[in-house]
Amino acid sequence: MKNLTSYEKALSYIKQNSLQDQIRIKRKENPGPVLTISRETGIGAAIICEMLVNIFNQNAIDYYNDWTYFDKELINKVIEDHQLPEHFKKYLIDESPAKIDSWFGEILGITPSKLTLLNKTKKTIYHLAEFGNVILVGRGANIILANHSKSFHIRLVASLNYRIENAMKLYHLSKKEATDFIMNEDEARRNYILKYFHKDINDNLLYHVTINAEYFEPDEVAKMISNCIMRKFPQFFK
Repeated sequence: MKNLTSYEKALSYIKQNSLQDQIRIKRKENPGPVLTISRETGIGAAIICEMLVNIFNQNAIDYYNDWTYFDKELINKVIEDHQLPEHFKKYLIDESPAKIDSWFGEILGITPSKLTLLNKTKKTIYHLAEFGNVILVGRGANIILANHSKSFHIRLVASLNYRIENAMKLYHLSKKEATDFIMNEDEARRNYILKYFHKDINDNLLYHVTINAEYFEPDEVAKMISNCIMRKFPQFFK
């Protein structure tokens, strides 16, 4: 049996939940849970998400065993949903504050308004939540779905030294490269949440659970999170 990549799984999920059939209607009437994950840079959330998908799908009841996760794939989904030009992708990925030249670009119609792209991202996240069985990584999904009755929000943290060492291994970077990468990404994510949602990304009240990933192996983190979800939403699991 072919092992699908996370990208292929995401596309399969989108395609399956776009079908006009009884399963789709059933799922929309009774959507599965939605897990959001906010993470500090360098923790290796993709590995944990892959483990979570496997755990959830192995334990899900019939018609709810199509769990997948969206991180970078979410960007592609936004573009697909709203027929945005491919070159707009860089504006969705960029979480840093807008520079003065980009504001002029927006006024002149050269670049898309970041608020417009933010609204499209919100619509996509709401659409995915209509069917559930998704893990949404980043993009303020926990804030967007703060009042969603079947959502559960996780924050993954770790010390800077741990994340630097982890990033060096994961991305084959030098210590300086890993340090610069983490510092820049962390700042960009803080600024994104502050600018567009007026929230502090480190506010523990934005999450149901915060886990210090430094003290656990990825599979242990995945087990802790999956236990939370399966206990919170037992009706969707065997």
